[in-house]
Amino acid sequence: MSTPDPTTRDRILETARRLFHEQGFHATGISTILREADVHSGSLYHFFPSKDALLIGVLELYIQLLRPAVMDHAEQAATDPIERVFALLNLYRSGLEHLDFKMGCPIGNLALEVADDQPEARRLIDQNFRNWAAVVRSWLDEASDRFSPEADREQIALFVLTVMEGAMMQARAARSLVPFDASVTQLRAYFDALSFAARTNAHAHTPPASHTPEI
Repeated sequence: MSTPDPTTRDRILETARRLFHEQGFHATGISTILREADVHSGSLYHFFPSKDALLIGVLELYIQLLRPAVMDHAEQAATDPIERVFALLNLYRSGLEHLDFKMGCPIGNLALEVADDQPEARRLIDQNFRNWAAVVRSWLDEASDRFSPEADREQIALFVLTVMEGAMMQARAARSLVPFDASVTQLRAYFDALSFAARTNAHAHTPPASHTPEI
């Protein structure tokens, strides 16, 4: 019996990734994946013995795609590390607008749908979130001079993730960019306040210039 071509696996994964995002994991049937990927069941089960195994493959694919599909675009859009954060959020905003407020964040959707009863999926969802936040943290580290020493940049990166996920969810519910834009505006104000505090702190600790009395 012939072995399915490795590209068949890629096609199955990409089809499942798209359908899970469009329809949800539970609502997507294996028959739909087979039809959309144009493969036979034997080919699918050669690579993925179950639908749950296919979900794991999709989540691992998202980990691989984080940089080329998301973060690299934000870095190309802005050279300033803080502005990359807002370029990243603008990518999600554009996605909402382009898709007419449908689907939302694929990892956030899967977190709500499957994380409670699938431990390995939950672990990979968490890994996706942590990897996302780690890239944002690296941008904040590049701009460390704009934060006070006591500012926890790891927690700030997680806060950015929370803003993104919450803003997308509210925008989808309202079918409007208004809640998304309001959330980003407040995040911008928060960053401005952090920067102001850092400048104030630096000024307070700057020793006065020495003065040599005139003779």
